[in-house]
Amino acid sequence: MALKFSIVIPTYNEAGGIERLLRGLAEIFASNGLDGEAIVVDDNSPDGTGAIVDRLMAELPVRCLHRPGKLGLSSGVIDGWAYARPDSQALGAMDADFSHDLRILPQMVAALESGQYGLAVGSRYIPGGGINNWPKRRIVISKVACLLARPLTGIADVTSGYFLVRREALDGVQLDPIGFKIGLEVIAKAHYGKALEVPYVFTDRVVGESKLNQREIYNYLKQLRKLYVARLFPQTVKS
Repeated sequence: MALKFSIVIPTYNEAGGIERLLRGLAEIFASNGLDGEAIVVDDNSPDGTGAIVDRLMAELPVRCLHRPGKLGLSSGVIDGWAYARPDSQALGAMDADFSHDLRILPQMVAALESGQYGLAVGSRYIPGGGINNWPKRRIVISKVACLLARPLTGIADVTSGYFLVRREALDGVQLDPIGFKIGLEVIAKAHYGKALEVPYVFTDRVVGESKLNQREIYNYLKQLRKLYVARLFPQTVKS
């Protein structure tokens, strides 16, 4: 039987491209026989993103969770997973801005279906992966962020926001919704066994605005610190 999965797409002011993304995702599902659903978690976007998704629910495998305000990407993913259909065997996340290549999704699903892997990560930093249209500063920041987290995991692209994980791998795992790198939380904490990185070429957004800013860089460093403390002092409880 095909793996049932739910992939969460957090949104804030993504009206310019969300319909095209969801139609593309539905086509990937249909053409590859995937039993997937998309869950858009919209933070009350003033540009009407949520209303667009509501309209598409009648014809596409998508549902929309409306939140009252801009509450953050990581918490949006966690809320989306709680909203997912209860029989989904895997949960995932991806961006709304076409930076993540939909065409590798079947490979990610197949990895989990094989039983060999509990986590599949879309990766920019293994052979076959790469980045298009990013300024050098963004590339440097991304690679340094991965390097700082390297002692926590052997995964090359630890800051990837494109992944699928077996649902049971999250059982009993306390995820901290700080910042927007929920993938790092999953990679560092979930009980998934083996992970597979699937290469893809990241393409910078062409619609909307980037969510990266100084605050998010600070949040990432704060997140790293908490993960290192938990790893080095597992009996220490932080309030």
